[in-house]
Amino acid sequence: MDTLSSLSNALGMLLITFLMVETFMVASAGNFNKDVDITWGDSRGKILNNGQLLTLSLDKASGSGFQSRNEYLYGKFDMQLKLVPGNSAGTVTAYYLKSQGSSWDEIDFEFLGNLSGDPYVVHTNVYTKGKGGREQQFYLWFDPTADFHTYSILWNPGHVIFYVDGRPIREFKNLESVGIPYPKNQPMTMYCSLWNADDWATRGGLVKTDWSQAPFTASFRNFTANACVLSNGVSSCSSNASSNNAWFSQELDSSSQKVLKWVQKNYMVYNYCKDAKRFPEGLTVECTVRNRKQIKI
Repeated sequence: MDTLSSLSNALGMLLITFLMVETFMVASAGNFNKDVDITWGDSRGKILNNGQLLTLSLDKASGSGFQSRNEYLYGKFDMQLKLVPGNSAGTVTAYYLKSQGSSWDEIDFEFLGNLSGDPYVVHTNVYTKGKGGREQQFYLWFDPTADFHTYSILWNPGHVIFYVDGRPIREFKNLESVGIPYPKNQPMTMYCSLWNADDWATRGGLVKTDWSQAPFTASFRNFTANACVLSNGVSSCSSNASSNNAWFSQELDSSSQKVLKWVQKNYMVYNYCKDAKRFPEGLTVECTVRNRKQIKI
C-alpha cells in the first residue's frame, strides 16, 4: 500500500496543471426514473431516492441490469459508481455503450471483482463492426468500493477516450485512414449490469464466486449524457454540432496526454498491443501503426 500511496500522491501532483486547464461541458445530473429502464433481474434492480440512486444486485439465481431510454450517436457520458465491496471475486459490474445487430459497435467499462484486499481490475474494450479483442486493463489508485467515483466515455468523430474521475486512462483514435474501422454510424444505447463471470473474471477463472457473500450490490448515480440523441433516425444535434458542443471536437491536449501516459505507465496491467503470444501471426493493424508511429496518434 505504501507504493500505491506514493503513486497516488505523485498522480495528484501531476494532475494539478491538468485539472486547471481541462474543461468539460457541465450538465445537470439525470433522473433514473426518467432516463433508464431496468430490463432484467426481477426485483434485483432498484431505483431509490426519487430517481437519484440506482442499485443492482447479484445472487446465485440472477444478476440484474438497466439501459438508457435514449439512443446516442456521439456524446460525453458520465456515471458515478460505487462497486461491490468485500469479496467480489467472480463478479463483473459493467457500464458500456452498444449498438444493435450482428455487426455492432461497443465501448466498454467492465469492473472485475477480486478477493478482499486485492485490487479491482478495470477492463476496457472497443468493438467495431462486431469485432473486439482490443482489451486494456488497469488497476485504480483508490478503493472503488469505499465511495462513488466518476467513470466517463467521450465518443466523438475523432476519438474514444476513457476517463476515471476526469483523468484519461485510454484513447482509441479514428484511424480509418489506414483501414481501421471506427464506431461512427451506429447509434448506441447505454447499458449497466451486474453479473456472474467466475469462469474468467478473477485470475482467469481460478477464483470462483463465493455465494455465501451474496447478494452482491453495486450502486450508480449522477448519469449525465451530453450527447446527440437519435429519435426516429433524426439526431438532436444540428449540422454545426461542433460549434454547439465542446465535446464534439474534444481531444487530449498536452497536459492530459501527460496524465494518460503516467496512468498507463503506473496502472496498466494488460495491453493487447503488447501481447505477442496472443497474436503469433502479428499484432493487429492499429498496434502496428502505433508502434511504428507511422501517423500522429
